[in-house]
Amino acid sequence: MGLGISQTELIQIQRKLSNLSSKDFELTIDGKNTQLFTLKNKNGLNAVFSNYGQRIISLHVPDKQGNFDDIVLGFSSLPEYFDGPGKYFGAVIGRYGNRIAQGEFTLNGTTHRLTKNKGGNHLHGGKNGFGSVVWDATQVSEGEIHFSGVSPDGEEGYPGNLFCEVTYKLNDTNELIIEYKAKTDKATPVNLTHHSYFNLKGAGNGTVDRHILHINANSFTPVDQHIIPTGSLESVQGTPFDFLEPKPIGRDIKTRNEQLEFGNGYDHNFVLDTSSKRDDDLIFAAKVVEPESGRTMEVYTNEPGIQFYSGNYLGIKGKKRKYYEDRGAFCLETQHFPDSPNNLNFPSTILQPDEVYKSTCIYRFGVLTEEV
Repeated sequence: MGLGISQTELIQIQRKLSNLSSKDFELTIDGKNTQLFTLKNKNGLNAVFSNYGQRIISLHVPDKQGNFDDIVLGFSSLPEYFDGPGKYFGAVIGRYGNRIAQGEFTLNGTTHRLTKNKGGNHLHGGKNGFGSVVWDATQVSEGEIHFSGVSPDGEEGYPGNLFCEVTYKLNDTNELIIEYKAKTDKATPVNLTHHSYFNLKGAGNGTVDRHILHINANSFTPVDQHIIPTGSLESVQGTPFDFLEPKPIGRDIKTRNEQLEFGNGYDHNFVLDTSSKRDDDLIFAAKVVEPESGRTMEVYTNEPGIQFYSGNYLGIKGKKRKYYEDRGAFCLETQHFPDSPNNLNFPSTILQPDEVYKSTCIYRFGVLTEEV
């Protein structure tokens, strides 16, 4: 990027900008030590992780002028992630991303009752899901980190010992690649995802209403008042959920629409168009453009769905004591559909003992080459 400083100096500067101190992220939880890890590439991008929940604590990317800013919401110390609105910021989500109705499902004739942690339903793996676990971490290289762990049989009510590995890579084409892998010794639902809250203007720099969003989806899964899918698929055509043509996130968000009223905005799973796959079996899922900074983010995955959340309930202070207002970020979580174990018409999320779960999500960052 022609910045004239070393990678080490750049990371020190960016950590200072985020008001991050390694000591504020060093604790002992359940007998395991937490610490920070950094991925970086030759273009100056870097991502700082904690092994507590595989969290991305900060992610610095350049704007069209070459100025770096941190584009993920978060906090300046680890305890701030333990509870409250920021509990899922930047974390891996499992065993099951999103909701399972009434906290139960039936598999092979047995009803399994899960922890209920959201309005009588099961959300994001329960009270102590994967985002609340200290993972074993190995820094493979400057651009790669590997996390591993075991979710024991019965944890949060799930059957089977689940052996999980997640690898994060930051390459020189400015892609953050997330690769999930899991095996089980009993049939069990698995639906892993990543839960960063993004603001391409920079975390704490206003709302994302003017971010321009494109989602490669012809339909979505409508929900009830508890954000549980009804089990049907609905066309996006003629609704506020039509992002087939790029449009500002905030353009239709206040439209009189029952689905938007249920979530105070967007909090829905979109059914991706899987008709055109790349050679690596990934599909284009979404793209976000922030016109002022020129930053862009594209999403690719092998998953059938993507959850779009418009940051409807924030209202907290984060890094640098910046205020994260409602709709001050968006989430794009690649996934299978919510509540799939209770909807046989949805793609199955059941992992069998003789199978290997594999899922990939790529966030590719760039800048505009011309004005929007």
